[in-house]
Amino acid sequence: MTAIFEELKRRVLETEMDPAQATGTATVALLRAWLASHEPALAARKLAAPTEFNGTLMQWFHWYSPADGGHWRRLQDEAPALAQAGITALWLPPAGKGGSVWDVGYGTYDLFDLGEFDQKGTVRTKYGTKAEYLQAVGACQAAGMQVYADVVFNHKLFGDEQEDYLATPCDPADRNRPLGDERTIRAWTSFRFDERGGQYSTMQWHWHHFDGVDHNSLDPDFNAVWRTHGASFERNVDLEKGNYDYLMGCDLNVNHPEVRGELKHWGRWTLEHVGADGFRIDAIKHISSDFFLDWITDLETHKGRDLFVVGEYWSYNLETLHWYVANSGGHMSLFDAPLHRNFHLASRSGGHYDMRRLLDGTLMQELPLLAVTLVENHDTQPLQSLESVVEPWFKPLAYAVILLRDQGYPCIFHADYYGAHYSDTKNGQTHEIWLPSHRFLIDRFLMARGHCAYGPQYDYIDHVNTIGWTRLGTPGHPRAMAVLLSDGAAGSKWMEVGKPHTRFRDLTGHLGQTITTNGDGWAEWRCPGGSVSVWVEEAALAELGVVLHNER
Repeated sequence: MTAIFEELKRRVLETEMDPAQATGTATVALLRAWLASHEPALAARKLAAPTEFNGTLMQWFHWYSPADGGHWRRLQDEAPALAQAGITALWLPPAGKGGSVWDVGYGTYDLFDLGEFDQKGTVRTKYGTKAEYLQAVGACQAAGMQVYADVVFNHKLFGDEQEDYLATPCDPADRNRPLGDERTIRAWTSFRFDERGGQYSTMQWHWHHFDGVDHNSLDPDFNAVWRTHGASFERNVDLEKGNYDYLMGCDLNVNHPEVRGELKHWGRWTLEHVGADGFRIDAIKHISSDFFLDWITDLETHKGRDLFVVGEYWSYNLETLHWYVANSGGHMSLFDAPLHRNFHLASRSGGHYDMRRLLDGTLMQELPLLAVTLVENHDTQPLQSLESVVEPWFKPLAYAVILLRDQGYPCIFHADYYGAHYSDTKNGQTHEIWLPSHRFLIDRFLMARGHCAYGPQYDYIDHVNTIGWTRLGTPGHPRAMAVLLSDGAAGSKWMEVGKPHTRFRDLTGHLGQTITTNGDGWAEWRCPGGSVSVWVEEAALAELGVVLHNER
């Protein structure tokens, strides 16, 4: 499998070096052709066996999950119910030690301290202890779910000591522009991990392992990104700010052989010691795509099998996402940020969004085999850095799209499933946030996904408000399904399900009547205004253990 990714990488490099080609357009065309020719191998790679399987991922945390140390215990208790509902994999929060018990995990200090050592004023992390983490992972896997570990390789924070070394000040708005000559700076770049005492890894980190910092204690008012002596900012990163290698803290130099070796060691250790089944990688737009092709290949060689890896490249530019997929050799999936943005805009349009355009410019439409689709995440939720809320009324429509269509690997957000209540300060004001739970409808969609979302998909995305699709089933999953949703008034649409003279009911319970198909397997399906209906064969309800009330 590795060979086909290396082939793509080679062809992309040739395209980028050809001055006669527009790199972005050429890369998109190349990637489309490559995906078409390798679709069977890629599809088989996603599955444990060549069988029908609708995998569903859940992000099992949000930014404001309680910092009471009980997260891992709650997950252990909830694991059987999640598996029963139809969740097949969980993306867990970063488990390594951050700066305090409040750290969500992205302010990473020690990747090897999973809540075991007294560092930064605490033994446990925000989520609990190492023992509880391993027990939760074991409970998830015992219930039949895979576990994906969150990888934070971009930066380190909360160093143990400051160090003096040479660095060049660069313009924060254009990192390619020096603001002066190289000079001595002082920064928190020494990471000794004294309490861990060399267990699991003996490496200590120093200034030469980082290519940049944004604070110089010798001149604290000088606003600059300080590029380390002898280092350069990485290539094959996002080009915002000239070069977006540097994001925050002490920026890891993944070209340094000791850093590269340590990150590979941590990956292998996580696979063996924790038992992770795959990875979600944070902030990949700030890390060279070359590194991840090498890192993933090393881990897959070590394990002797393919690993699922999804990267967070948060961009709404489809051409940019094509470029990153190609530059990383097609070796990882990406979150479908453009689809999330379409959901956000539709939810804010008050029924005036053109629903025919809902999938335009998305990975779900363009690169479905490598798209991890989502409605919301911890960065887009209210009061966070990428806040772009999908309004509650639209979320059932959005979840129907990601869970009941053929394309993409859907990811459910913890706060959408369980609801959330929290407060935080933004722009000098304190806000109290209530996020409603959509668990009932998501569970119904999961029932339909596991039982009826198979086989040919017929699209009827042809109306400004009301759109739909049908799934015709397969020999292994013969039940048909029709999905209809509207962001405006109540809608109806003629659609084919391939089942003549068959009675269907709305699994959501939104509409109580029965719809019967005609002799050609067509019917006029309905949905409420600003909502969604999922029509399944009436005979399937008993198989699903669902009792629906008849319309009165």
